[in-house]
Amino acid sequence: MAKLEGDLDYLVAPDPADPRLTAVVEGVDQDGRPVSAAVVTERPLTIYLNGQEIVTAMTIGDHPDLLALGFLRNQGMLAADEAVTGIDHDDDLGVVVVRTLRQTDYEAKLKRKVRTSGCAMGTVFGDMMEGLEGIRLPAAEVRASWLYALAHRINRTPSLYLEAGAIHGTVLCERDRPLVYMEDVGRHNAVDKVAGWMFTQGTEPADKILYTTGRLTSEMVLKCAQMGIPVLVSRSGFTAWGVDLARDLDMTLIGRMRGRRFTCLSGASRLVHDVDPATVAEEDRAHRRKGADRDE
Repeated sequence: MAKLEGDLDYLVAPDPADPRLTAVVEGVDQDGRPVSAAVVTERPLTIYLNGQEIVTAMTIGDHPDLLALGFLRNQGMLAADEAVTGIDHDDDLGVVVVRTLRQTDYEAKLKRKVRTSGCAMGTVFGDMMEGLEGIRLPAAEVRASWLYALAHRINRTPSLYLEAGAIHGTVLCERDRPLVYMEDVGRHNAVDKVAGWMFTQGTEPADKILYTTGRLTSEMVLKCAQMGIPVLVSRSGFTAWGVDLARDLDMTLIGRMRGRRFTCLSGASRLVHDVDPATVAEEDRAHRRKGADRDE
């Protein structure tokens, strides 16, 4: 469990010291001088549901069980009350098998595959709008003061995002408290890990905020909706379809969250402006990502 300033504890936090997650690579700089760079690792992980192969994801390799559960949950292949009887992971083979009491067969669904936008190329199976008809996101509240507090704390959390770049972070938050911080080379993987954690803990989503470093695309909005979380926040920008979907789902969508500034393009009725932005400190460059890769 990671300690933060103000004695705030994460329930799950990044571990940038984990030697499995980065490698040091030698090269040269623009002047031809030798340099060493910390780079994140990526490896394939094939997810099985019972005896059926579902997908192979490129991932940094931590929390394979949560990634598998969250991916299957967000694809509608696991019900909210699914009886999971076992999870087997073989690190050498790069395989994780999720076993359920219920017999499953998603052959038809797997034939309808959509490659999504963004790094590490996400995958959505079936109709992208499948299962959204019955989703009703709660009329929760999000205070501007919470957003500023979250950004301040998350940006100062030791992470691969700060250490090496070329990675995305996703944080499950409650009010002004960050709870679970996951990272991966693809923002969709980081979200799925959070979803997997919520599934294992039976976490109530109605009062939660999902904070991400990645773009607010259609895939991110769909995953957040499947998780039942009403507020999605990002340091980065939006896609038009992401905004349209958020408006259709009545999700609060807040992007370009940097320093004093943010933009809300959907669900502004939940937003409470309880602090004067002029009283908020600008983002300290010392706490921005130190890695050379700054892809959002």
